[in-house]
Amino acid sequence: MEPVASLYELKDLSKSYTRGKESIAIFEHLTMSIPQGDFIAIMGPSGSGKTTLLNLLGGIDRPSSGAVECEGVRVDKLSEGKLAKWRSENVGFIFQFYNLMPTLTAAQNVELPLLLTKLSGKQRKERVKTALDIVGLADRAGHRPRQLSGGQQQRVAIARAIVADPKVLLCDEPTGDLDRASADEILETLQLLNKDLGKTIVMVTHDPSAAKYAQRELHLDKGRFVEKELNPEPAQ
Repeated sequence: MEPVASLYELKDLSKSYTRGKESIAIFEHLTMSIPQGDFIAIMGPSGSGKTTLLNLLGGIDRPSSGAVECEGVRVDKLSEGKLAKWRSENVGFIFQFYNLMPTLTAAQNVELPLLLTKLSGKQRKERVKTALDIVGLADRAGHRPRQLSGGQQQRVAIARAIVADPKVLLCDEPTGDLDRASADEILETLQLLNKDLGKTIVMVTHDPSAAKYAQRELHLDKGRFVEKELNPEPAQ
């Protein structure tokens, strides 16, 4: 079996924030590799650095020292303009509270990331239809967020995240605001994106049931991975 290529390499990563005169370390000398096609669930107590890690992977934040590489590109060294372009082409974000525009329809929300591209209006509409088809909401394209359930809103958010065909999806508590049945539907959708479409997924969660859908679990505590657990048979 050929080795799986690495998508991300984090090398000797440190991140700290200054609060008054005090420096607060989030990570110190963190190193990890994320293979292409991986589905990782990152767990850990509040304040352990889970969301900070997602922000570093997505180029929203920069490390204090060390390197964030994606397919050999030093993400942490890109200028703001190049970083925005890299992010739009490579990363899709999925948040706990959906972040949908309430005055726009589902289709219009999904189309938003494409408005900064050179795609024609027809091409954008085709992309939007495909993304909504994938998440099973083609029949809700004309509905506004208030006309959708929480699970449906999150599926619209997933469609928006995948409409530009990114390599990686960064998910911050994507089921944290949902009931169990809706959460499982979202997790099954993420599994489909991972297994059938080859998307690399990094998901932060507090929910052990959600983590079971991933290929592996990483437990982060005080800026360090304290446990790695493979899921030989992810939940279905």
